[in-house]
Amino acid sequence: MLKLIITGVTLLVTVLGFSQKTENSLLWKISGNGLSEPSYLYGTIHITCDATLDNNVLAALDATQQLYLEIDMDDPTMQTKMMGDMMMKDGKKMSQLVSVEDFDAIDKLLTKNVGMSAKMVDNFKPMMISMMLLPKMIDCPMQSIEGELMKVTAEQGEEIYGLETVAAQMAIFDAIPYEEQIEELVKSAKDDMAADKEKYKRMLAIYNSKDLNAIMAFMKEEENKMYDDHSDIMLDNRNKNWIAKIEEAAKTTPTFFGVGAAHLPGENGVINLLRKKGYKVEAIK
Repeated sequence: MLKLIITGVTLLVTVLGFSQKTENSLLWKISGNGLSEPSYLYGTIHITCDATLDNNVLAALDATQQLYLEIDMDDPTMQTKMMGDMMMKDGKKMSQLVSVEDFDAIDKLLTKNVGMSAKMVDNFKPMMISMMLLPKMIDCPMQSIEGELMKVTAEQGEEIYGLETVAAQMAIFDAIPYEEQIEELVKSAKDDMAADKEKYKRMLAIYNSKDLNAIMAFMKEEENKMYDDHSDIMLDNRNKNWIAKIEEAAKTTPTFFGVGAAHLPGENGVINLLRKKGYKVEAIK
């Protein structure tokens, strides 16, 4: 369950909105600015029906010597580290933030979909609850792009690292008001995730089209307002923090960087930030 939540965290904090147009591609080559060999940047989606890596991605993995994901998902202590950050601060509980009727709706949703009473996770951050429900968004067995990247990397005998810590990623959900988080959860509960499933179906189709600009437009829609309102916390600041680590890794070792696709485009996206640093970042099609 914790591994599921971890992949869900990276999903919810990476599909946000932007304004700058970006060429359609998920795989980008990073070169120039003193790099002796190129590195590669790849936009992922964390929960999908088909995580098959295409030949260009496999070639980029072959050409590099280490993998960086948003967090080190190969760390054996990751789940332990995460456990301490799943609870709301100051003893808050979901049952205190909503009406009895709304909490009952959440309880029914969890009981039906994950076989767990809301009372058992009453003190969890509401977004953590949303993560538990993510596999129910798709009508197929869940696959993960990160999982496939890790599999190939392990077969090559190479190391896996993270651009940020689990604690840093989980802290995002303390910076967003719990009241806003649980409002989204109540919406999911009241229609048994019908709207969520339709939105995720659309998002998968957009991702598979490799149209990063369409992802931006999709997440700017009114029903995704909470994520757009907090894009600085959930996206922009993280991108900026990653650049120094990306530079350090790429300068010493040809590296494959796999991050949520919506981190790539936009004025504050990783592609533009690297270009501003003097790197050549080219779409691989």
